[in-house]
Amino acid sequence: FDRFKDELALLIGGSGLDLRSKARTLPGPVSDPSKLPKWNYDGSSTGQAPGEDSEVIIYPQAIFKDPFRRGNNILVMCDAYTPAGEPIPTNKRHNAAKIFSHPDVVAEEPWYGIEQEYTLLQKDVNWPVGWPVGGFPGPQGPYYCGAGADKAFGRDIVDAHYKACLYAGINISGINGEVMPGQWEFQVGPAIGISAGDELWVARYILERITEIAGVVLSFDPKPIKGDWNGAGAHTNYSTKTMRNDGGYEVIKSAIEKLGKRHKEHIAAYGEGNERRLTGRHETADINTFLWGVANRGASIRVGRDTEKAGKGYFEDRRPASNMDPYVVTSMIADTTILWKP
Repeated sequence: FDRFKDELALLIGGSGLDLRSKARTLPGPVSDPSKLPKWNYDGSSTGQAPGEDSEVIIYPQAIFKDPFRRGNNILVMCDAYTPAGEPIPTNKRHNAAKIFSHPDVVAEEPWYGIEQEYTLLQKDVNWPVGWPVGGFPGPQGPYYCGAGADKAFGRDIVDAHYKACLYAGINISGINGEVMPGQWEFQVGPAIGISAGDELWVARYILERITEIAGVVLSFDPKPIKGDWNGAGAHTNYSTKTMRNDGGYEVIKSAIEKLGKRHKEHIAAYGEGNERRLTGRHETADINTFLWGVANRGASIRVGRDTEKAGKGYFEDRRPASNMDPYVVTSMIADTTILWKP
């Protein structure tokens, strides 16, 4: 099989969060997604097409090295279209690509760093790993960035995911244990434009595959456990070329003002069940209130001390839920801060 190359095509199912994949063998190596063939799948089995006209066409968009088969094998991120060439409703990449290809957005070179939080659950009982079944661990405090068998639950999965993403060529920039035990975070970025969404979705897929091997359930629920436990978000760090240049702090403040004016619109697109997480407690701002501050983790938008001191840099949108669609969130931030004219 030295002359052949497997392709594992990734796509997003009808729920908007479920990742699906199928594999095929190609006659030789391919490094350009435009050189890969279009393919199809049964959309009636994913809730994306009726049974009498079930074919959904997938278009290859981005290529990554396959950390599972390795060798010459690749993972391919695809988006989905009707046979007539129209993007299906759950294809959020198509509209994002339009925004990111706008000349004004291209000129600003938008950078993203996405902090993806997630929870590892015990299979069958859907209860966090490391927690006594039907019971609770000690209160939050020692678990964030913690070490030890009584504090860090699932590190083998987390480290395997880190290594696999590095192998795949994803700009994974770090990992850490989160405040709630059994909850972890990885960061993707810096990534420019549409590539931020591609890389985060493929990183999610790789994590799904590794938890599958480990017999652990992966949850992106923004508030997996009720009560005095932190929720799970996808904080999105953002900057443009003018924000990164001298005088950028004024551009940042102007962009934040725009985001405040479209707060409700952004919240509606920032993930399902986010109202259970954005309560004003556990390092969040209330979902109905927009506020920003320097080094304030209880704000909607946080500006770092280094950015304030340098007078340029980036800011963090803390509102997106862990189950958000990165194509939607990244393109919406670019649209509001660059293209939208209040």
